[in-house]
Amino acid sequence: MAHPVDIELLAPARDADIAIAAIDHGADAVYMGASHHGARADATNTLDDVRRACDHAHQFGARIYATVNTLVYDDELMEVERLVHDLYSIGVDALIVQDLALLRLELPPIALHASTQCDLRTPDKARFLEALGFSQLVMARELTLDEIAAIRDVTTVPLEAFVHGALCVSYSGRCAISQALKGRSANRGECAQLCRLPYDLVDSKGRILVEGKHLLSLRDLAQHDRLEQMMTAGVSSFKIEGRLKDVGYVKNVVAYYRHAIDKVIAREPDRYRRASHGSVELTFEPAIEKSFNRGFTHYFLDERRPNDGHSMASIDTPKSQGEYLGRALRCNGNALTIETRTTLANGDGLSFTDSHGQFSGVRVNRALGGGTVLLREPADIARGTRIYRTADKAFADLLSKPSATRTIAVDAELRYTGGLLSLTLSDERGNRVTHTLPCELEPAAKPQGDRQRAELAKLGGTIYRLHQAQVPGDIFIPASLLSQLRREAIDLLDRAHRITRHVDKRRKEDPSVPYPVQDLVPADNVANHLAEAIYRDHGVKSITPALEAGSQPTASTPLMHTRYCIRRQLGACLQGPNATRLPHELYLKTASTLIKVNCNCPSCEMTLTLHNR
Repeated sequence: MAHPVDIELLAPARDADIAIAAIDHGADAVYMGASHHGARADATNTLDDVRRACDHAHQFGARIYATVNTLVYDDELMEVERLVHDLYSIGVDALIVQDLALLRLELPPIALHASTQCDLRTPDKARFLEALGFSQLVMARELTLDEIAAIRDVTTVPLEAFVHGALCVSYSGRCAISQALKGRSANRGECAQLCRLPYDLVDSKGRILVEGKHLLSLRDLAQHDRLEQMMTAGVSSFKIEGRLKDVGYVKNVVAYYRHAIDKVIAREPDRYRRASHGSVELTFEPAIEKSFNRGFTHYFLDERRPNDGHSMASIDTPKSQGEYLGRALRCNGNALTIETRTTLANGDGLSFTDSHGQFSGVRVNRALGGGTVLLREPADIARGTRIYRTADKAFADLLSKPSATRTIAVDAELRYTGGLLSLTLSDERGNRVTHTLPCELEPAAKPQGDRQRAELAKLGGTIYRLHQAQVPGDIFIPASLLSQLRREAIDLLDRAHRITRHVDKRRKEDPSVPYPVQDLVPADNVANHLAEAIYRDHGVKSITPALEAGSQPTASTPLMHTRYCIRRQLGACLQGPNATRLPHELYLKTASTLIKVNCNCPSCEMTLTLHNR
């Protein structure tokens, strides 16, 4: 019978404290940036911080993945090589990589994961990346279940998919709008997030069709109710987005998905198992709607071409929508009554869309009960308006304190034979140690079993909890001796785990597998001579460098390439009955920039290009 598949919950971390919190709340792995080249300029960490995260994670068999997933310039290659050696030396389990140049550097045998920036959308691309020696493949967010299954059919390494959090509107790694318009490369961790800005939608004559809407701002991904289908399709690593999110967000979302994944595993223990160890006890009930969200979408998971009106974007605001409470019953000045059963609190933040279609927020000054609150300032909220809570004060207070404990179950067997007192510890990670002390003990005058078990259970200050214990209850053992034996046996157990912990190694490259295409364009992101060499080694004939390496954008250069379509979002798909609802030629306008909307209907994709007047 085949072994169960290890199912990994992969959490983001801006820093070591958040990484540790993610592990404590149930993550099987954490991805975080190092000092540079981590694709999030505002989420860098020192080697000591990364080491601290590694040391904590490894106790539970959890892993730390370092993001080295930006494009690398020629004069940075040696700097990146030194960084990788440093990360390997402190215990990082794998690197998440975009630039293929790393495959030609002199690296230690650390496992490499292909970043979502590698634009993995097809079986051919997946087969190629596995052949290069990547140990895990991060797939594009846009894939359907059938497309994931097709990739699983041609690969053997674990497949990673995003399961929750913010969505890039463009295929990751193929977004040039920030670089082209602002000189800030998303592929270098400096994205200007132009997709979250408001735009006017205009026709070829400049007439405004939609004014001041966030037409490229997607809702947040939430696949919590599709986990089993994703596992069946071949996903084994479930990734939460959010390396810039705060610790409360990470705690809540990780705990929520830990529970959801464990429910699937419990139903099919012969097929799936957790990728790390330890039981988690929480002080709160996880609820993803209470953390930052722009409303949720399954994106394209269920179907390749959603029907008209299938809302993927949050065009009124790029800000958090929060938790739906109910509709407004009345609002008089700063007194608001909401039709809701949810208990509100002083300091809660509320949001709504006003009569002009503008997203607004207000703060609760005093909660009176029964859905009635006094706001800090008067608001004009019409009856029937949908009200959301963007800040739950009571929930945030819970998460601001220690809110989870993760422990490893250990069984103990205490014996006394021939002047030797021995303690054998066996833990759920598969470790087993025996520690022995010579001593002379006497029979007990009364049963000692409960006292001995209580002494063995004193595991505070460690990650362990006593599951069960066998003890010689008819022998008197001084508490000091039993405490010494327990402490020293625990030290041995820690040492045994460090020695026996499995560490993935980099896989070998298969030079015979060709790259799926022979001509590379700027969006293929070749920025140095080593990346160019590896593509040519695998059959590529023509390479135009990345914009970051000096190529200049033209009117035909895609600023964005996406499956999301503005026409479909607005109910005017060219393949549907309402195609004439909008003119054929459409443009996005902001300040002095005009961007052409190009719909490729045969592939149901959209590109944005600069418009030359």
